[in-house]
Amino acid sequence: MPVPLSHQQQARDEGDRRLLERVATGDREAFRELYIAYHRRLARFLTRLTRHYEIAEEIINDTLWVVWRKAGDFRGDSRVSTWIMGIAYRRALKTLRSRGHPLVDTAPLENDALVAPDELEAAETSEWILLAMQQIPAEQRLALEFAYGYGHSCEEIALIMDCPVNTVKTRLFHARAKLRALLPGLAGVQSRS
Repeated sequence: MPVPLSHQQQARDEGDRRLLERVATGDREAFRELYIAYHRRLARFLTRLTRHYEIAEEIINDTLWVVWRKAGDFRGDSRVSTWIMGIAYRRALKTLRSRGHPLVDTAPLENDALVAPDELEAAETSEWILLAMQQIPAEQRLALEFAYGYGHSCEEIALIMDCPVNTVKTRLFHARAKLRALLPGLAGVQSRS
């Protein structure tokens, strides 16, 4: 059962759907707006995934070229962001495989995705989480990032990663379990230093 979207997510998706409909008619201004809206988000995600800015930029351009060409094929079964992130994820995997690059296992979530009331405590907690995230397998880390960093539901992550929903749930379960096991040790190491 899909997780209900917040009002902000619904409004953003409606705006994206209107832009995509205009892109499907060949509206270059709508495509420019969509490009601007997604470039930064895709750049952050793909740079962490590939660790190469030039490869990330190439994948962004490939992804948005697919969006330009296939906008009319969007069926509306998911959010526009899910559709675009799925295209980017699959283009990234294809590009990395074709160049003989591994899927990066050490790309952490961004610090700004983690929030706590006390800034010092937040920085310390973020550091522990980032260290722990580097130690879990890439597919589990990506599932966590899609869920908690980008707010996608398990169903949306399954579409993005092109796998069954139960696989996503399993990846999230194991990732959270590994984080729970790793964090106390990292907190102890950090507080002794």
